[in-house]
Amino acid sequence: MEIQLFNGRPENTQERLPREIRTYDFLDNLGIEYLRTDHAPADNMEACNEIDAVLGVLICKNLFLCNRQKTKFYMLMMPGDKKFKTKELSSQINSARLSFAEPDDMLKYLDIEPGAVSIMGLMNDENHDVQLLIDEDVLAGEEIGCHPCVCTSSLKLKTSDLIEKFLPATGHDFITVHLVGED
Repeated sequence: MEIQLFNGRPENTQERLPREIRTYDFLDNLGIEYLRTDHAPADNMEACNEIDAVLGVLICKNLFLCNRQKTKFYMLMMPGDKKFKTKELSSQINSARLSFAEPDDMLKYLDIEPGAVSIMGLMNDENHDVQLLIDEDVLAGEEIGCHPCVCTSSLKLKTSDLIEKFLPATGHDFITVHLVGED
């Protein structure tokens, strides 16, 4: 099946999860325009590349991390083609022993399941337990690709809308990080 590009939310929402519909409602209420594509869960790079090509943007790699004590949680947005190294990030945010957070924590703080981690989940983090970290290369792009809290759809939005409208509406700020991502 060929992946198609749509303007805005789906017309029929019967088969959609409530967390996805809440994402569209949140964006629409803020007046943020977005393009959407629906697809099977992307479980390999070939599928991801096909989605990227349809959207015309590289989808961000979003990692949900925590410190060893599980007292601090972070969402890292970085280019999908960069390698992640915990040591490189740890020194920039003064948090030793970063690791991937548990799926239960993802659900608790962001109402997201593995495979669908996205900046959109911050709208569900009402207590601001998650610190957003954005690689400078993501901020340099005019547009960002992300999931609407599910892994079966992807969105393309203006970076400026995320930074100037979406984040203030969620009450979250961000820390810019510099990741080299090379061996």
